[in-house]
Amino acid sequence: MIAQDIILKPVITEKSTSEIAEGKYTFKVAVDATKTQIKDAVEKLFNVRVLSVNVVNYDGKLRRQRYAIGRTPAFKKAIVTIATESKDITYLGKGGKATKVGKKYKTSIEEFGFGQ
Repeated sequence: MIAQDIILKPVITEKSTSEIAEGKYTFKVAVDATKTQIKDAVEKLFNVRVLSVNVVNYDGKLRRQRYAIGRTPAFKKAIVTIATESKDITYLGKGGKATKVGKKYKTSIEEFGFGQ
């Protein structure tokens, strides 16, 4: 699977928007995706460093339309924690000068639909 097939869409609720300040982003993901696939997909799509992935499976609810009983589709939700503090790496370069290496990863996901 490619990254776009794993991450389906962001879940925007009151709770998920309040968790963005802590670096936790919530996504609706493919039902057969594993935690490592979700981690790799988020790192590839948004260029962030993922610290942890928590996954919740939801079964479809029973619904009734007149005489027929059916189920809503089952889905999987992933709560991804990203590194919000990236430190500049310094090392001694040529001539004993301290050299800084720029940040490789972003500290937030701007594509999520709103700013912090």
